Amino acid sequence: MERKGFIRSLIIGAVSAPSILNACKKDSAVAADDPSGTGTVTNPGSSTSGCTVAPNETEGPFPTKVPTSYNRSDITDGRSGYKMTAKLTVKSNSNNCEPIAGAIVDIWHCDAEGNYSEYGGSGMQQVNYQSVHFLRGRQITDANGQVNFTTIFPGWYNGRSTHIHVHVYSAAGNSLKITQIAFPEGSGTALALVNGYKKGMTGYTVNAKDNVFSDDMVGIEVATVTGSLTDGFALVMNINV
Repeated sequence: MERKGFIRSLIIGAVSAPSILNACKKDSAVAADDPSGTGTVTNPGSSTSGCTVAPNETEGPFPTKVPTSYNRSDITDGRSGYKMTAKLTVKSNSNNCEPIAGAIVDIWHCDAEGNYSEYGGSGMQQVNYQSVHFLRGRQITDANGQVNFTTIFPGWYNGRSTHIHVHVYSAAGNSLKITQIAFPEGSGTALALVNGYKKGMTGYTVNAKDNVFSDDMVGIEVATVTGSLTDGFALVMNINV
């Protein structure tokens, strides 16, 4: 199922609450820019997935250990960050992209500082979060093939662009797709507004250089993200299996 290598290095600090946007030392590809002056997304991106099957990607070194234990829509678990909702729609590529009801969808991602729950205390992640389970959850798709999660906007860590992991199963529990979701980059995007939380964007790996997303030349894995710093963000993505 895996098709690429994942993480070469990971140097992460302790978790803290989101801070005021850092205006210094920005990566030019994802520099903070708010043309509206209101902290609102003006460039939400546009997924071009159509009815194209989502690429197979690695689960990475931090998959949820017991995903069946986290049947919930709100996966925040008290983590600090800009609120974000994620609406994912699972569709069948072999059935004219009709929505799939009853599919099981797991998601997981890092917190504002780039740390994962259920792991840590080692070279891969210095901060130890083995005993907590934030930013992980499972939902079952409704009649429209949709699931909705309440979470926070993910941070980033060395060697990767901002992303969300997704594992889709059939109603019977058979694995249908392991993939990842990328975020729009550039002026007016949510990524530019959030600006890396406290750590800023110095050293950030853009999608084009990310070892998972770099071969996605047409944006199949890039979600649409709208919203604002004040009201939070809304991510929308189709996962075609």
